[in-house]
Amino acid sequence: MVLANVGRMFALGSIPLASVLHTLSINQLFIVAAITGVCTVFFDVCYQSYLPVLIHRDDLLEGNSKLQLSASAAQPLGQSIGGFLVDLVTAARAISVDVAGFLVSAVALLSIRKPEPKPDPVIDRNFFREMKEGAKVVLGSRILSSIASCTATSNLGSQIAYVALVIFAIQTLQMSGSALGITYAVGSIGSLLGAWIAAPVSKRLGLGLTIVLSSAASIGLLISPLALYSPPILILSISQFIVGALVVIFNINQVSLRQAITSDDLQGRMNATMRTIVWGTIPVGSVLGGFLVASRGVVPTIIVGSVLSTLAFVWVLISPVLELKEIPKQQGYDAEVRLG
Repeated sequence: MVLANVGRMFALGSIPLASVLHTLSINQLFIVAAITGVCTVFFDVCYQSYLPVLIHRDDLLEGNSKLQLSASAAQPLGQSIGGFLVDLVTAARAISVDVAGFLVSAVALLSIRKPEPKPDPVIDRNFFREMKEGAKVVLGSRILSSIASCTATSNLGSQIAYVALVIFAIQTLQMSGSALGITYAVGSIGSLLGAWIAAPVSKRLGLGLTIVLSSAASIGLLISPLALYSPPILILSISQFIVGALVVIFNINQVSLRQAITSDDLQGRMNATMRTIVWGTIPVGSVLGGFLVASRGVVPTIIVGSVLSTLAFVWVLISPVLELKEIPKQQGYDAEVRLG
């Protein structure tokens, strides 16, 4: 994680430097985007895999809630500061603050004093074998495979809807960029609320039921077309608030469950496989959303994408997930999560 942050720091730092030297080009931006993208993948996989090393499995729900709470608070604040800095200086030079942020993050990670268990020495480490093991961990577990299928379906549908939603807001509803930004800011407030109540809701309703109900987060998108007949900023703000709150509640609970039932030595492979599956549907959704907008129009596309995403809850509804009342206290709760 430290190396990933340092990599992103140097990559992004090249932009304001090139701007000062008047050598900034589009090719450099492509390279920077590629480097930061790769570093982000490594960081995010390690980020989720490292938490079970730091805290007891009984505290995973609380730990993920606090991490999500800080992320949900930082996102709107960062966007606001970024907008202010772009107006104050050039966009390229404003990135210097982001560079400093990655430096602070790296230093913060280095300050962690809890020893991390060293991985078992493997002489003939093979990438493809380990990739196969990661797929076996996820697809061989009814709990993990149902969560992967649910999240992938939800991302596919919501991406279809969001492609149309932006066009719907700007072209059909004639909303300004600032008005649309307000709706996303309200969505961020929903995310904060979701992070705040995720653990209490899980304790009250039970882990499984909480995951099932919150996985239908895109039900909030279904009300978006009502903006044709009501104040657009109000309807879309309510829509984004519902989605923001439910998505965060779902993510906190399902990530905590994944971490709890997977042994430490398989956390990285499990999370990497999960990320590949659930994020792999996002570009597909973007393409499908574009085709549907062109052929069927924005409102039908929003409805189709929202319904598909909302129905993702069926995957976890018919799985053992629904039976869970709380986070399992032992590793390998699902017998198929362990290899061998």
